[in-house]
Amino acid sequence: MVDFDDLGKLRAAVGTEIGVSQWLTIDQSRIDTFAAATGDHQWIHVDGERAAAGPYGRTIAHGLLTLSLTVPLVAEVMTVSAARMAINYGLDKVRFINPVPVGSRIRARVRLDSVTDIPGGAQARRTVTIEIDGASKPACVAESIARYLT
Repeated sequence: MVDFDDLGKLRAAVGTEIGVSQWLTIDQSRIDTFAAATGDHQWIHVDGERAAAGPYGRTIAHGLLTLSLTVPLVAEVMTVSAARMAINYGLDKVRFINPVPVGSRIRARVRLDSVTDIPGGAQARRTVTIEIDGASKPACVAESIARYLT
């Protein structure tokens, strides 16, 4: 965990890899809970029997579930205690490169791409790469934007 207790230190880290989160196992319960929350009950995610005969041999996590997990995974990697509040400002580019089969372990690799001044704080752009344990290609690569208000 890297804590930026000063926005100057955050600016100085631009262009570097901040760190890598711990592994998180994606179990069927998490997938089913996400399906219930979003109403996305597509069989490839929730029907183990049908998915076993499908292209991946088992269920896979929703792409948006994988994307939503960037929030807690990035929080394992970095915090900005110099800010009184952090706001998820959005995403610019998101790609779902590789499916996440149930039972897989994922983690986030975080690179700080830029920090710009905004009224009342700073805006950071980060590339978050969600890796799958043992896979040659990542599950997801997202350009994430956070605002840190001081």
